[in-house]
Amino acid sequence: MGKIIYDPSLSERVKVYKDRRHAGRVLGSFMKSHSLIPDLIMAIPAGGVPVALEVAKVLGVKMDIIIVKKVLYPWTTEAGFGAVGPLGTVVLGPSPLSEEEVKLQLAEALKKVEERERLLRKGKPYPDLTGLTVAVVDDGIAAGYTMLAAVEAVRKMGAREVWAAAPTASVDGAERVARKADLVIVPNLRSGPYFAVAEAYEVWYDLDEEEVLQLLEEAKSLGLLL
Repeated sequence: MGKIIYDPSLSERVKVYKDRRHAGRVLGSFMKSHSLIPDLIMAIPAGGVPVALEVAKVLGVKMDIIIVKKVLYPWTTEAGFGAVGPLGTVVLGPSPLSEEEVKLQLAEALKKVEERERLLRKGKPYPDLTGLTVAVVDDGIAAGYTMLAAVEAVRKMGAREVWAAAPTASVDGAERVARKADLVIVPNLRSGPYFAVAEAYEVWYDLDEEEVLQLLEEAKSLGLLL
């Protein structure tokens, strides 16, 4: 199991970040203070992109994006029981759904991955990560399935070491991800029966594709986009 690194002074607290960009600066500084400088950052859109951009600025490391989508329960747009990503990556947890229902939800998630890859990666192939230490960055880790799918996909791309980094995480989610990642880096770690990523932030909203594209343009203009 990978090690979980967190900041006791920020943990078990809510509203610790102004917004995702502020969270990225805190995460980047936290990584720098622990001499955790990866070769590359892979951001999970949408919410992971503003976080990753600020981490990239602090560390002086290039970034790219990795498209991963939650496999959702049919009655919600938030709660999921798994995730899918590039290179046929599928991570599923237990669920009360029938096999047929799982297949339908899986197909829906795969369709969303394809759509988002067209919109955001625009046909650009994923990089060869052979021998690299890669930090996968998102805006938070709840159940952990999205991060797990990204970690698994990055390993398939050849990464030597894979870190999972996010400004906030539930203890359960961080432990689940630590089973597959070499390192989990999360300044704001929270325990308890209820967890919402949004509670770590004062300002929280869902980013649309246009905002993500603008952030990628910003990264490109700074020489930080792979």
